[in-house]
Amino acid sequence: MDSARRPVWVLVAFLATFSLGASCGGKVDPNTPATPGAPPTQARVESIPQVDLADLTGAEKRVFADLTNDLLSPCGEPVSVARCATDTASRCNQCVPAARYLAHLVTEGYERAEIETHFNARYGRDTKYELRVDGLPIRGAPMATVMIVEFSDFECPYCGAAAPLLERTLREFDGRVKLVFKNYPLDQHVRAMPAARAVVAAGKQGKFWEMHDLLFANQQALEDEDFERYAVQLGMDVERFKADMASPDTQARIDADKAEGRRVHVEGTPTLFINGRLFTEPPTQLSGYLRQELER
Repeated sequence: MDSARRPVWVLVAFLATFSLGASCGGKVDPNTPATPGAPPTQARVESIPQVDLADLTGAEKRVFADLTNDLLSPCGEPVSVARCATDTASRCNQCVPAARYLAHLVTEGYERAEIETHFNARYGRDTKYELRVDGLPIRGAPMATVMIVEFSDFECPYCGAAAPLLERTLREFDGRVKLVFKNYPLDQHVRAMPAARAVVAAGKQGKFWEMHDLLFANQQALEDEDFERYAVQLGMDVERFKADMASPDTQARIDADKAEGRRVHVEGTPTLFINGRLFTEPPTQLSGYLRQELER
C-alpha cells in the first residue's frame, strides 16, 4: 500500500499512542534528571516583555512565572531563565526562546514535572548530543539549518505511521528542515534487520529513499523475495543488490547506527532528535517545535 494512502485511522492511532509515550521497544530515557537545578535566590521576575502570555489564564501565568524563576538559564549562567531573559546585558540568546517554550508547555496543559522534563531535553546543559551524519542518507535540503535525526525500525508499526508524517513535515518546511535516517532494528522484530540491510544495499545504488518508502508502505511483505522484487521495481542491479545485502560493510553500517542509538539512550522506535536534542513531545507538536527552532 502506498504510504500516502494509508488509512487515516493508522495515523490517528499513531498520534494517540505515541503521544502517550508508546513506541516499539518501549520508551526513550533521556538519562537526565527532570529538574536541571535551581538558580540562587534572586528578586522574582513577574513578566518577560518578549513573551506573549495573552492566551494564558491567571493561574497559568503564575505557573509560568514560577517556572521561569525556578529554572536555570540554558547558557549555564547562575541565574534564572526569567532573570536572563530580562537582563539586557546578558549575552545568552537562548533565554527568551526558552521562556517562550515554557509558555508553550504551560499552554498545552502539562504538569510541572512534565514541563521540566521537556524543558531539560531541549535546553538542559547535558542533553544535547553530537550525532554522526556524514555519509548518511538525507532527505530535504542538505544545507537546511534544522536537522531531524530519526532512529527507526522497518517492522515497527509506529515507525510506519511516522514515515508519512515526517514526509509531510519536510514538505511543510521545504528547504529549511532536513531528515537523516538511522537504522535501529529491534531484536524482537525478526525481519527488521534484513529490511535494514535491504535499504542500505539499495542506498549503494542511489535508491535509499525509494527503498525506504517501499518498505514502510509494505510492512507485511519484508521477506527476501520481497526485497528482490522491490529492487527490480526500482530498476536496480539485483545481483549486486543481493551481494550488498550480504556484505560485512552493510552490516557494519547498521551496527554503527545501533551503537550510536545506544550511546544516546534510544530504547524504542521511532526516536527523533532535532538539532541534537531528543524530541519528547507528541508528534502533533512537531511542526510547532520546528518553527521555534527556525526562529532562534
